[in-house]
Amino acid sequence: MNEHIEILNTEILSDNWYTLKKITYNYLKKDGNVERMNREAYDRGNGATILLYNREQKTVILTRQFRITTFINGNPDGYLIETCAGLLDKDNPEDCILRETEEETGYKIKDVKRVFEAYMSPGSVTEIVYFFVAEYFKEMKVSEGGGIETEQENIEVLELPFEQAWNMVTSGQIKDGKTIMLLQYAKLNNLL
Repeated sequence: MNEHIEILNTEILSDNWYTLKKITYNYLKKDGNVERMNREAYDRGNGATILLYNREQKTVILTRQFRITTFINGNPDGYLIETCAGLLDKDNPEDCILRETEEETGYKIKDVKRVFEAYMSPGSVTEIVYFFVAEYFKEMKVSEGGGIETEQENIEVLELPFEQAWNMVTSGQIKDGKTIMLLQYAKLNNLL
């Protein structure tokens, strides 16, 4: 596949929550020398995320939930404000985000627009995230949302004025990368 890379060994270090692998490979450098490298890669599957917006009200739907990784890295209460998101599992990105939107936010949407895709932490995580936007209306609300209890989700649904959400990025109250990217997309494309 790539003449510069030769995979020598793949070792599974953990298969508890997702899969952590140690990969040993030879890398052919520009100068012609081969360098042996070891890297760990965390494979949790690919994901999708969405910014729900209401043009008339100039509001967005975000979620708030506890993230242990932020807590152990200095986030005092461990909560993040985020766009709705989830893992694809076996779905395509569009089906995934429609399912996740209803589970997490309680809104049943039909039309989504894929705006881009991105690797969020390519130094150690294999995941690529598909980014979507969709307009929501009050009549689309079919439940309170909050996630699925069997998946240990405890999600708070937030409906915020767009300008307040935008200001929360600059004030540091919103620190989630995918959320910042989608709010920037909304700002640059005058969605609200």
